[in-house]
Amino acid sequence: MASALSTAVFASAPAFAAGKLTISSPPQDPGSWDPIDTFLVNWASVATNIFDGLVYRGPDLKIVPALATSWEELDKGKRIRFHLRENVKFQNGEPFNADAVKFTFERLLGDEGAKGPQRSNYIAIEKVEVIDEKTVDFHLKAPDPVLITKLAGYGGMIVPPKYIQEKGDDYFNMHPVGTGPFKFVSYEPKVNIKLEAFADHWGGAPKLSELEYRFITEPSTAVAELQAGRVDLVIPPTIPIGMIPTIQGDPKLELVTASGPTVYALRFNTADGITKDERVRKALIMAVDRDAIIQSILAGQAEAIASFQGSLSFGFDPNMKPLPYDPEGAKKLLEEAGVQPGATVQIDVRGQEASFNEVAQAVASFLQMVGINATIKPYDTNVLLNDIIPQGKTGAMFQQSWGGGWTFDYDNTAYSMYHSGEKWNPYDKDEKLDKMLEAQRSVLDRGGA
Repeated sequence: MASALSTAVFASAPAFAAGKLTISSPPQDPGSWDPIDTFLVNWASVATNIFDGLVYRGPDLKIVPALATSWEELDKGKRIRFHLRENVKFQNGEPFNADAVKFTFERLLGDEGAKGPQRSNYIAIEKVEVIDEKTVDFHLKAPDPVLITKLAGYGGMIVPPKYIQEKGDDYFNMHPVGTGPFKFVSYEPKVNIKLEAFADHWGGAPKLSELEYRFITEPSTAVAELQAGRVDLVIPPTIPIGMIPTIQGDPKLELVTASGPTVYALRFNTADGITKDERVRKALIMAVDRDAIIQSILAGQAEAIASFQGSLSFGFDPNMKPLPYDPEGAKKLLEEAGVQPGATVQIDVRGQEASFNEVAQAVASFLQMVGINATIKPYDTNVLLNDIIPQGKTGAMFQQSWGGGWTFDYDNTAYSMYHSGEKWNPYDKDEKLDKMLEAQRSVLDRGGA
């Protein structure tokens, strides 16, 4: 069961003090600032100020040049040549060049990258060849129609070779260096991360002098800090969407909303317990009135969908409709599956996400109406994502959320969540599906995809 949510940003109206912007970041501290270690949106809200990719998405969401000024496809799409920007330096003074690009992607596709979730997005890359200091060729195993957009994503952020080789990966995780407009100052896990303007950024010095991201886990505290002016901006989901009326009612605050690609879902453990039975999984979906949850908890700022991605992503099929709310039908399916009234399921959630915790409580209430007792188990986000899910130690249902990514393409989610052996697919193994997922990656004709 999934809902595609609109994003919402809450901003304080007064002018920012002395060029410093203080932001209440999403409460999940990524725990590592290495680009290859995460899929978390809150990593991006911070670290895209530290790092640059070869390309990036502009305000209109179109791909534009960044560290690469231009590129061309060669050999019928099996080779891409990038021409790199001149006179760019990393924040530690190290020069940016073709060797840095080669190092970044060899690291991503090597042993270090295998530890994180980013690698699968870039496996079309067979090798990276340095042509000269400012020219690099990507040789592909097969054409990848969305590789350029993937290069605007987390894993495609360019990292400094010498710095990492001298300091080590663990040090880099906590003391990141990139070519972005802001450089790292300090990091106190689960408290804050501070950045300062990088005056020598290739795009010019930033207008702000400092950025501080605070990891505020308690929604009421985030609201109080915002109202008091100690925080200038709050990035969702720090504040539950249900608190939108509170924000709208404060004349000192401005609410900005926009359609977003974020999907919040409860996935099933298909290997163990009652949810191993497809009829039970279908029944649990039918037992939950998602539209009621959207209206009562999410203030209408979401829509129920039947797919991995929302309407902003290529591959979204508007003809696919969610299973209807049908508690009586759910009871019949549970009876057919031999599930006795009073059966229990565990729902694993990210404990710091207030909005989704409210959603999980509502799901539990709906399940109780069809005879299923649900318990909710909150985890630290990093524990859930990097231990519980990959090790296949979840309850019957577990929270997973993702954006359209930087690709706005179905593959971004489908491959990483459902291809056998991927980090966040501990339960499902389907050879036929694997072959389909692999084959679609090189399809260039969107009409025939």
